[in-house]
Amino acid sequence: MSLLARLTLISDTEPDPEDFLESSLGVIFPDDVANQHGDHNNSLLYTSPHLPRPLPLSLADPKGTEDRKLFSHYLWNSSLQLAELVEAATLGLGNLDDDEKQERGIASPCCDFNVRGLSTIELGAGTALPSIMSALLGAKRVAVTDYPAPEILETLRRNVSTLAQPQFSPMGRVVALGQEEETGSDGGGVEVHGHGWGEFPGAWEQENQHAFDRVFAADCLWMPWQHENLRTSIDWFMGTGPEARAWVVAGFHTGRDNMRGFFETDGLRRHGLVVDRIWERDCNGVDREWSWEREKEDISERKRWLVIACLRRDLAN
Repeated sequence: MSLLARLTLISDTEPDPEDFLESSLGVIFPDDVANQHGDHNNSLLYTSPHLPRPLPLSLADPKGTEDRKLFSHYLWNSSLQLAELVEAATLGLGNLDDDEKQERGIASPCCDFNVRGLSTIELGAGTALPSIMSALLGAKRVAVTDYPAPEILETLRRNVSTLAQPQFSPMGRVVALGQEEETGSDGGGVEVHGHGWGEFPGAWEQENQHAFDRVFAADCLWMPWQHENLRTSIDWFMGTGPEARAWVVAGFHTGRDNMRGFFETDGLRRHGLVVDRIWERDCNGVDREWSWEREKEDISERKRWLVIACLRRDLAN
């Protein structure tokens, strides 16, 4: 099934000709795949067959020019993919990948993405879909972060307060329900915090160094000048034990050259991190090996593919 099959666009305003054109591009150009979805005038409905009801997702409307350049006011395919991986693993929906793929390093055992009973933090969350899914499926603690712009954090709080609720959970309950006063959470037990990558000025950051079992980063690699800051934040929040993991899912829409540097061995090892598994998956679930370079990769082809990586601690060093 296509990665986009669960999404429905909900227009909050009267459509104009540009909206009609955009919605028709997939028919006019069948090989072109949308990799960003919605805007502040067009919210989204995410429908999973494994949740009791659809999730209505709001999107931010950043006012500042610099804030808009972060593109956190869209839902990206990377978030869709990570949410599906979390859901499939945590609900035990079967192996996502066969043994032969795992032996070749293409894909990861389904259980790797199970969040039940674990603490998670998402960096550059946008709509926070993977984190909301984690809260609904039994994570013990969920923290959501993004750049500390008021409109972005307001949207995150709205999504969390609306969706991290028992009626959306197949279990009929949500992470840490009833502990809001202790955690300062915004919905269920889900926390929302502003965080600029590589910066740890506040008490919350200081109190939560190495506090999380899983770190999520979805579509955070398109700015190469931020790679070192992102690695720094992953290192800061990720636990130090052998089971701690960071899950990094990203698109190639700005070019492979711009995002691949995040995975350079020396850069990761400076923060005690190594790649455990890494592979590529397209919007229809086809997997292939990760490659540092690919020839004849035009924009339409790049938009179809994502890189999926699991990072762990470099315990040997």
